[in-house]
Amino acid sequence: MTAVKGSKQYEMKVVAYHPGRRYALVFAIAASIVFVAALSYWYGGTSARQAYLQAVEERDTLRVEVVSRGEQIDELRQQVANLELGSQVDRKASEGVRTEVMELKSRIAQLQEDISFYRSLMAPSDNQRGLTIGSLDVLSTGVPRQYEYKLIVQQLATRHTLLNGSLKFNVVGRQREKMVTLPLKDLSDSVAQENIKLRFKYFQTLEGRLQLPEEFEPVRIELVARSTGKQAVVVEKKFGWLVQEG
Repeated sequence: MTAVKGSKQYEMKVVAYHPGRRYALVFAIAASIVFVAALSYWYGGTSARQAYLQAVEERDTLRVEVVSRGEQIDELRQQVANLELGSQVDRKASEGVRTEVMELKSRIAQLQEDISFYRSLMAPSDNQRGLTIGSLDVLSTGVPRQYEYKLIVQQLATRHTLLNGSLKFNVVGRQREKMVTLPLKDLSDSVAQENIKLRFKYFQTLEGRLQLPEEFEPVRIELVARSTGKQAVVVEKKFGWLVQEG
């Protein structure tokens, strides 16, 4: 063949055609895809079963706690009934019996409150899920300007996981005609940082004593709780300054 001046010449090579190799390659790719899919299905099923078993275990634990509280309530109610019957028989001891009955009824109310608390942990409402600031109690100690505090921070969820975060606890009040905000670390020897560490699965109780400075009149308590992680949230709540007798 006469070469055209200025054009490139390419070497021609004859390659043997093997249709079997092509089919083998296609089969190998298909087998790999099936293997990966089967492995993913097995792993997903195993993870789902483990998560389900963990959720069932958590649910059963809380159910046992609720049943136990219910049995205590039944037992205390029976004691109340016996004491009320005894007070009718023996009027001389009526005052002592009445006091004991009132204490037992108070205990029943506390147990019922505990049951409601545990049930809310197991089955929260749709608009109450995740990190939540629960109850706050401030108790008198009998010492001037010294009080005990007890705060519950909880996680409402159908499946509980370990929650990490922090809490700011501030007391707001008037001091020399000015509004002042005092962090708990300035009022309590048991708190070292302004951001109190949170780490719990169901709930965490924060309690201790605080001492108010002279010429400071408390108005309210302001709380800000923050969780960390992929679904981090910030929860704020304010409580008026209300002291209960210890």
